[in-house]
Amino acid sequence: MAERVEVAYDEGRWVFLRSLRGEASALMRPLAAAHIECLVYGSLARGDVKPTSDVDIFIPSPPAPELVEAALERAGIRAAEREIVQATPGYAAKGYIYTGDRRGYSFPLVRLLPTERDFYGFAGSVTLKQLDGGIRVPGVDKMLMLIEPTPRGHVESPVAGREGQVARLLGVDTRIVSERVRTLERRRSVGRTGVFLKHSLEPGEGFGEALHRLSLGRPAVRKRLG
Repeated sequence: MAERVEVAYDEGRWVFLRSLRGEASALMRPLAAAHIECLVYGSLARGDVKPTSDVDIFIPSPPAPELVEAALERAGIRAAEREIVQATPGYAAKGYIYTGDRRGYSFPLVRLLPTERDFYGFAGSVTLKQLDGGIRVPGVDKMLMLIEPTPRGHVESPVAGREGQVARLLGVDTRIVSERVRTLERRRSVGRTGVFLKHSLEPGEGFGEALHRLSLGRPAVRKRLG
């Protein structure tokens, strides 16, 4: 039986959680107004926020990146930085629009594989409606602890050794749980490795044109473009 530890939040932590969720809601509303599906994932969805928590809005099935940028511009949201990141040769390339420190949007530039889409269920994710309704969901943190929200805070328990049980609880494929366990355990032992591709966009440079140019000399990028 996995050890379960209950963590009770003090008032300061609840206030901080509500504050971060309010920021996330404000970032999601322009996309919702443009009928662009978006999610907030990780600690904001689960509730176990820390001072280092990101407010990262994920767009799982984006329209053309230009339409995403236009929706944000109409709402007065300006990009401080934009970049393309492909973590490994086999992973999907993603676009990132940063609006501030640890604040921004991310979206795939190619079709996601089922296991890539499942990552957000693994970490825990909520829609704008769920966010505004105060809903928190279970998910796994970067320390491989399953976080299950409770009225007082959350209960946490280790994932390793019960991947199948955790996958069923989260509604994701067991493969994504096993893969994340291997990845995070390797990161603990050897440290974080560099990303395969990282490109900062110039002002006026589009995500599509930049990705096409980057793919010309990189078969791994071109392969995911189809």
